[in-house]
Amino acid sequence: MSRLIMMLLLGSALLSSAARSALPADIRHSGFVYCVNGAINTFNPQLASSGLIVDTLAAQLYDRLLDVDPNTYRLAPELARSWEVRDNGATYRLYLRHDVNFQKTATFTPSRRLNADDVVFSLARMFDVHHPWHNVNGGSYPYFDSLQFTDSVQSIKKLDNYTVEIRLNSPDASFLWHLATHYAPVLSKEYADQLTARGMQEALDREPVGSGPFMLSEYRAGQYIRLARNPGYWKGVPRMPQVVIDMGAGGTGRLSKLLTGECDVLAYPAASQLTILRDDPRLRMTLRPGMNIAYLAFNTRKPPLNRPEVRQALALAINNERLMESIYYGTAETAASILPRASWAYDGSARVTEYNPQKSREQLRALGVENLEMSLWVPAASQSWNPSPLKTAELIQADLAQVGVKVTIVPVDGRFQEARLMEMNHDLTLSGWSTDSNDPDSFFRPLLSCAAITSQTNYAHWCNSTFDQTLHKALLSQQLASRIDSYNHAQKILAQELPVLPLASSLRIQAYRHDIKGLVLSPFGNASFAGVYREGATP
Repeated sequence: MSRLIMMLLLGSALLSSAARSALPADIRHSGFVYCVNGAINTFNPQLASSGLIVDTLAAQLYDRLLDVDPNTYRLAPELARSWEVRDNGATYRLYLRHDVNFQKTATFTPSRRLNADDVVFSLARMFDVHHPWHNVNGGSYPYFDSLQFTDSVQSIKKLDNYTVEIRLNSPDASFLWHLATHYAPVLSKEYADQLTARGMQEALDREPVGSGPFMLSEYRAGQYIRLARNPGYWKGVPRMPQVVIDMGAGGTGRLSKLLTGECDVLAYPAASQLTILRDDPRLRMTLRPGMNIAYLAFNTRKPPLNRPEVRQALALAINNERLMESIYYGTAETAASILPRASWAYDGSARVTEYNPQKSREQLRALGVENLEMSLWVPAASQSWNPSPLKTAELIQADLAQVGVKVTIVPVDGRFQEARLMEMNHDLTLSGWSTDSNDPDSFFRPLLSCAAITSQTNYAHWCNSTFDQTLHKALLSQQLASRIDSYNHAQKILAQELPVLPLASSLRIQAYRHDIKGLVLSPFGNASFAGVYREGATP
């Protein structure tokens, strides 16, 4: 193990001069460095389907109407201090706080505090296809498009400066939970109006203005993002003047930076690195269950994968237990459902797919499927649900080779991956999902509804009307028992049809230097950095 550490340190030494020149020199004295592998395509989480903006940046730049308590898993007030559910879940009234300021940036100085106009603007932009801002920067809102909220939201009205009423066409028991996700930030209408007057609407999503604890200070593509604290933050001034999000190194490179002190926090360390992290007295780790799932999606529009029997036969060839040992090292459990076990709607009778390569070969032969060649699309970067996607793909490739199936691995990144997957040229894709909502609907509809094909989050291209009707039925009742029955039925449909093969539900892991305090790891995604500080540093 010591030899490995020495090799890592040597690699870091060779890169250190470039790293130090890339990062701001003053960060050691007035902030901390958060190292994560990822890329930025937008600074507005409304426009994202996953990635760094949702997992890390949204909690720093913006606030939401509601939050989810990381300890009780219940809805909690955020920008909305309280709310009412009316008409059995078809009408929602939100009562806003009076003391929230938007950020003052180099290009925008707010003249008023956050009010109902901002909430109406932020939601209407996504849900009203006729809104003047709906089509700015593409008009695609992947998360909410997959939920078909443009069809289900009847009206969004300002009742007074601090009260908003949202009417739906039919009851939806999951609605507030979706507003509690990072996909629903509250933006400044005043800022949007100024950009409109200047003919610069596209800047809204590129030069963010939120009410969160930090503001965008500097961005260097592929290198780092510097955040400066918001001195007018309504919850109190953040403890550190700045945070740098370092995107400039891969797996072992980020570990090297943590060991040498160039990183203060390492997001999503590989499970294989845990022994190194535990053995170093200068480091600390936090682990907790996460609301996430890693899965293998079959392109159900492409023969022979359009046949459920073929998908079931291929699933028998995947040695999930080996994935647990080789990828997660005890930091995940084998998944039997697309829902994590922590979900209140998890079907306790669900069973992990059997591993039986002989049976797989026999079934494929009986189905007339021989000499099958497939492409497997894989994200190159580590993810919260899978720390080593490429290695996982190689193990799946070897498993399928044992039953006579040749798999070609195609590494892809970010929005490029999403765009290519929607071309439907792939056969398989290794993916996953993480949500900051405890409602099962935030897993089912974004990943597997018919609408999610168009919104580019349903990589299986699977559309089943019975499944969609079951999900809709689950939304009509505020009674938990009734919703659980519907979601159990939905999980049984998925087990039979198998558009995706659930692989693992993993722990969330963060490693950090011993002098970093106040870091919170939430099961629902990365939390605010407002309370983080360096022991002994001057605020």
